[in-house]
Amino acid sequence: MSKSIFYHAGCPICVSAEHDIVELVGKNNVEIVNIGETKDRIDEAEKAGVQSVPAMVTPNGNVLHINFGASIADVRG
Repeated sequence: MSKSIFYHAGCPICVSAEHDIVELVGKNNVEIVNIGETKDRIDEAEKAGVQSVPAMVTPNGNVLHINFGASIADVRG
């Protein structure tokens, strides 16, 4: 993985964190994934270790849970 992946669910907390992440690391260095809209990527996020969103997976595979918007189970519905 060459970019970080920022997973979120589209809630106000997540969108605010998305703007901060893009400003901090640069738009070209992060892939934004709204799993509230693209639910087919929830399994991918879980396999990477994401337990709640918003969260960012670094290129090294570290998971950075940012704030607490929703658990993956809540997003999965």
